[in-house]
Amino acid sequence: MGLRQLAAQLGTSHATVSRWENGARSPKPEDVAAYLAKVDASAELRAELVELARDPDGSHWLSVGMPDQHRQLAALLEIEREATHITTVSPLLVPGLLQTADYARTIMIAAEVPNDEVDMRVAVRLGRREAIIRKDAAELRAFIGESVLHQLIGGAAVMAEQLRALLKYSDMENVDLRVIPMSSGWHPGLEGPFSLDRFEDRTPVVQLENRISALFLHEPGEVAAYEHAVDKVAEEAMSSTESSELITEALTRMEMTK
Repeated sequence: MGLRQLAAQLGTSHATVSRWENGARSPKPEDVAAYLAKVDASAELRAELVELARDPDGSHWLSVGMPDQHRQLAALLEIEREATHITTVSPLLVPGLLQTADYARTIMIAAEVPNDEVDMRVAVRLGRREAIIRKDAAELRAFIGESVLHQLIGGAAVMAEQLRALLKYSDMENVDLRVIPMSSGWHPGLEGPFSLDRFEDRTPVVQLENRISALFLHEPGEVAAYEHAVDKVAEEAMSSTESSELITEALTRMEMTK
């Protein structure tokens, strides 16, 4: 169906439809519903897009339990691309933003990611680092569990490379890397990993990951709960200097076992 034909069926001008399609103008929910009906969109897609159209200037890439992993990844990449401050709490693994290629590949192979997807996923994960190394880089606070430094993901050589990478990142002015000691008491990080992202002109976002999907939370009460969780984790974590010293010690031991 041509643009002019579609516009005629919608009772509007082709210029208006063109602006909708290229993002120059936000259509009203009823316009979206009419458009989708004319192009035979599924009922599920129509319901979703009409709902998004109700808040065109808000956090439109957010939802809970998105079924499609590609959409989850797209949302994550957009969040990190636009974030000004990123806080990640990762008690069991090196955070995705700081993983080396071999460390990430080892995890994906062990997690039985299809072979034809591994290289692409590793490349995407490495590309996420752009958030903290670009010209207008985000400020990153990363809290990792002490056990992460000793777990042999991929063997001693892979772990030694990963620990060296952590030390390199910890030297960056916009990165605050802190270790949560195994001697610490209970803290919210023990409930599972999470990230809290802040923006210049958007509501903060909390990202929770599990094995098969991800949740993106942005309601004020939800965000406030995780802001408090970050404060509690920070109370248990070592200082940046102490953390770097501990990582260096772990690296020395790892290199001796290679």
